[in-house]
Amino acid sequence: MIKGFKDFIAQGNVIDLAVAVVIGSAFTAIVTAVVASVITPLVGLVFEADATGTFGPKLTNIYGNEVTFPLGDLLSAVIAFFAVALVVYFVFVLPMNTWKARQAARKPAVVEVVAPTETELLVEIRDLLRANASSR
Repeated sequence: MIKGFKDFIAQGNVIDLAVAVVIGSAFTAIVTAVVASVITPLVGLVFEADATGTFGPKLTNIYGNEVTFPLGDLLSAVIAFFAVALVVYFVFVLPMNTWKARQAARKPAVVEVVAPTETELLVEIRDLLRANASSR
C-alpha cells in the first residue's frame, strides 16, 4: 500500500501538476502587479481604456442606455495567463525536463533484441528443409 502511494507520488506528471499549481498561485500577486502597473498603462497608450476596464465596443440597448463590453479586462487576463505560463515553463518545466534527460542519459542503454520477421523465419525453414532433403 505504501509502495503504491510512493510510486503514485513519484510519477512526473503528479509532481509537475503540483509544482504548476503552487507556483502559479505564488506568482499570481506578482503577475497581477506587473499587469496592473506595466501592461495596463502600455495598453492605455494605444487604446482608450480607463481603470475600470471599460475598453471595448459600446452598444445602445433598447432603453437608450449605452452598454460596454469590457475587453480590457479580458486582455489583462490573457496577458496574465501567458505571463504565468511563461514563468512556470522557464523556471520549472524546462529545468525539470533537462534534469530528467540527464537522469535518463546516466542509465545504461537497453539493447533491444529484434525478433525475425515472418518472412525471414519462412526463408530459414525453407533452407533447412532443402538442406535436409539434399543430405538424404
